[in-house]
Amino acid sequence: MNATANRPRYDVGGVMPYFFESTRRRPHVRAAIAVLLAGCTIGATAGCDTLLEADIPGRVEESALNDPALATTLVNSALGQFECAYANYVATVGVLTEEYIVSSFFLNANIWGWRGIELNTAEGDCAGRDASGFGAYTPLQQARFLADDAARRIEGFDESQVENRTLKLAQLAAYGGYSYLLLGEGFCEMAVDQGPLMSQAEVLAIAETRLTSAISLAQSAGNTDLANLAVTGRARARLNLGDNAGAAADAALIPEGFVWNAEYSEIQERRENRVFNVNRRNSFLTVAPAYRDLTLGGAPDPRVIVENANRAGQDGVTPQWLQNKYVSGADPIPMASWEEAQLIIAEALGGAEAVAAINRLRSAQGLPQLTGGETEPIEDIVLEERRRQLFSEGHRLGDMLRNDIPFPTGTNHKGQTYGPITCLPLPDQERLNNPNLRGS
Repeated sequence: MNATANRPRYDVGGVMPYFFESTRRRPHVRAAIAVLLAGCTIGATAGCDTLLEADIPGRVEESALNDPALATTLVNSALGQFECAYANYVATVGVLTEEYIVSSFFLNANIWGWRGIELNTAEGDCAGRDASGFGAYTPLQQARFLADDAARRIEGFDESQVENRTLKLAQLAAYGGYSYLLLGEGFCEMAVDQGPLMSQAEVLAIAETRLTSAISLAQSAGNTDLANLAVTGRARARLNLGDNAGAAADAALIPEGFVWNAEYSEIQERRENRVFNVNRRNSFLTVAPAYRDLTLGGAPDPRVIVENANRAGQDGVTPQWLQNKYVSGADPIPMASWEEAQLIIAEALGGAEAVAAINRLRSAQGLPQLTGGETEPIEDIVLEERRRQLFSEGHRLGDMLRNDIPFPTGTNHKGQTYGPITCLPLPDQERLNNPNLRGS
């Protein structure tokens, strides 16, 4: 069941010039509005059919967005921005947690490989296919802002003015909730809309609230797949918040075969699958040794299929290993799935329930069952199952932080000394521009 089959396809245009006085000190918000406005001509009655139809003005008033005819553009811009942010997040945490190691000579890639304090200035963006740096703060904040802003505007429109208004609000609540989920799961601390410093738990609590709203709206709109996306996201948020019973209860609702993908396209570079670009297209990252040649029951583990490219990466030194999960720039990245839900149950409940969940998962994939004779503690088996099943889907950082899994110390494969950073830092940009954080 590919849940994205019922979702409209779209592509969001590039960034246009604009000026909003109300956002002049908030660069990620300004850029987010620019992405939104670039999606189609202001005042048009529907979304653009092709990029060639977009009329890009040089200056647009924010009030022009308060037009019910733009509801579809508002939604598509928010969803498109999240998918760009999500690909950046997956690639960024992939290198931070050493699912991948750096095979590039570019400095803006290597700072992630040694986890240095330089990451305080690495905000990230939705760059082109040849971009070598990482970071997910700015893209995720843009996605969060666009979802929140679009929901606020559409809520102000009468139902008779907006076709499928409830469904649109459900989509915005779900994708906005996922933006908060990743900002809370992966970052050490956070600030939203120039507000005060927030803990991971505070951000995750907002994610849980947004996703709860998305569930209700999706059910009202009759969209079961969208509701399952939000339920899985809420289970993930609850797991991070330590609400194991709530997490397991949500995860148990997800039907076998369910998957909701973030969609990508090679029509525009900013819409491409970033993991494919940095690993297979540009050789900036190589699959880390811990993910090479994995076996299960004496056979290669099909959940982590990688291959030796028999050449060096872009740096000319590091052996290049390729992941085969995403083999084109248009390949989707799972956001939520039955597989993830089973592993949430396993981690949340442990014991015999964990064994049963893992065996359901393995049985569905034709993999050997747990026999009960394993010598490892079930907690370790669960984490290893998560490491393999969710490889390169953006979960490993949350797993490591939530379970106190140690990060490597000493020096990396290039002889660079590891720095102190584990969770993603709140960038200096936010501290300098946010009046509540200056001097913190």
